[in-house]
Amino acid sequence: MIKIHRKHKRKQQEEQKQHSLENFDYRFISELKDVPIFLTLEENKNYLEKLFEECYDFVVREFTIQDGAKAMLIMIDGLVNTELIHDALKAIMISEGHEQFVDNLALHSLPVTQMKQVNNYSDLLLAVLSGDPGLLIESNNKALIIGVRGYEKRSINMPETESVIRGPKEGFVESLCTNTSLVRRKLKTPRLKMKYMTIGSESNTSVVVSYLDGIATQTMVDEVVSRLEKIKIDAVLESGYIEEFIQDNTYSPFPQVQNTERPDVVAAGLLQGRVAIMVDGTPFALIVPFLFIESMQANEDYFERFQISSLVRILRYLFMLLSLTTPALYVAMTTYHQELLPTTLLLSIAAARENIPFPAVIEALILEITFEALREAGIRLPRAVGSAVSILGALVVGQAAVEAGIVSAPMVIVVSITGIASFTIPRFNGAIAIRMLRFPILIAASLFGLYGMLLTLLVILGHMANLRSFGVPYLSPLAPFSWTDAKDSYVRAPWWAMGNRPAAMPMKDEERVGRRIAEQISQYGGQKGNLTVNGNDGQDQNHPGGQSGQNDQSNPQGAESSDSDDSTKKGDPL
Repeated sequence: MIKIHRKHKRKQQEEQKQHSLENFDYRFISELKDVPIFLTLEENKNYLEKLFEECYDFVVREFTIQDGAKAMLIMIDGLVNTELIHDALKAIMISEGHEQFVDNLALHSLPVTQMKQVNNYSDLLLAVLSGDPGLLIESNNKALIIGVRGYEKRSINMPETESVIRGPKEGFVESLCTNTSLVRRKLKTPRLKMKYMTIGSESNTSVVVSYLDGIATQTMVDEVVSRLEKIKIDAVLESGYIEEFIQDNTYSPFPQVQNTERPDVVAAGLLQGRVAIMVDGTPFALIVPFLFIESMQANEDYFERFQISSLVRILRYLFMLLSLTTPALYVAMTTYHQELLPTTLLLSIAAARENIPFPAVIEALILEITFEALREAGIRLPRAVGSAVSILGALVVGQAAVEAGIVSAPMVIVVSITGIASFTIPRFNGAIAIRMLRFPILIAASLFGLYGMLLTLLVILGHMANLRSFGVPYLSPLAPFSWTDAKDSYVRAPWWAMGNRPAAMPMKDEERVGRRIAEQISQYGGQKGNLTVNGNDGQDQNHPGGQSGQNDQSNPQGAESSDSDDSTKKGDPL
């Protein structure tokens, strides 16, 4: 009875194999999870040749191992490191084949650090199409994946969208492994987790969810992973695909997911309890949650001293308001509220607009749309040609339009100030939101004056207050207000004063700076350390950590005597 059952089961397996070989009604690689690796090389070869029919870059390399066992290596030409695969083939050919050969080969013979065994065609094809060759051996129902990817990739260069004067000059590239290694170099801790997953039924794009265990909450990590797992799409070619799927409010003009090319920005976000999403094939990583104030913060703010960083941030907020409201304010005041302008300025504007055939709002729309077109043309054209187009459009066309009486000189000045102000916003996606909202504010100001302008601003502010990014209020730490987080909003407090991580972010470990050093720096105005008097080094013994107190300043002679005695007792190396 048992023999009959086994025979029937073996017959079913043979029929399943034959059905898999003859019918290719699958659509996605994930559907091949139930197709096992066949025992004979001939079956595997026939199946693979049918799968990769008319694929010239699919390579099958058959060879014989030392004792006569047959083997087959499959790979995609251009995705593997040929030198490493040659070394692996040499090691395989001199090995002794026997039953369970794949297990023995993985443990003892291959000179490769990354290997894994698979038993179905879904895992095998996904690895081969990602650049890892697959090894199949006669009488083995497992395939060995050899990690020797070697496709061409761009070298690590300075990020073009987030350049800095002071700070790291390295940026992400299109290789996911390179990008994860760049983050590892910043955070050398096993608590940095890298969760791997694939998205895209056709592209099978590799995605890594990164977070710091012990700082990021498991609830936040699970929420990010859950949103990513819900994505059902044929291909993910850039991280922007994922951004649109996982944001809280699809129709909001404000970005709710941060994108960056810089490993240091990703590391800083992870240290604040955030979660990073890195996608293969793009240099832009995503960071969530993302708040509005971060659109006005540049990574260089944390590399310079806090005084200059605070002043620059105030300047950015001022010019952000100018970029948002200057055209609308000009139209409202020249159309409805002329009494608010000084008489001399009003007469000057009236004289400049005397021969202009269009109302102020049409004039502003013409110039704003032309400026946006010139900016877009400058980005898309080659760099040398793009700069020439910008100069031609800004100077020649603008001057010609003023002389022809199409637009007025004051409006050209207003639009120029608006364009320059928009370039001061560090985050490109944040600047785009301000540029888009400029137009409804302008139209409202042309219809209702300052009342329409203020009403539109209130509607925008109410929308921002109602916005969330992965459950975190978008206007944090301003609404709801947090004094702790306000130290890093409009201004930046010194590092030693920001002892806690942002309270708006859900996290496990809030403390980031030791409290003792912060108290000492605050009490003594800095770390003065060793004092050098008359060429001799001395250590102040009155305060912990080498801090200099009030007695040092009020009695310098006593400090000199004490330092001299200490250096004599210890033996001055000088």
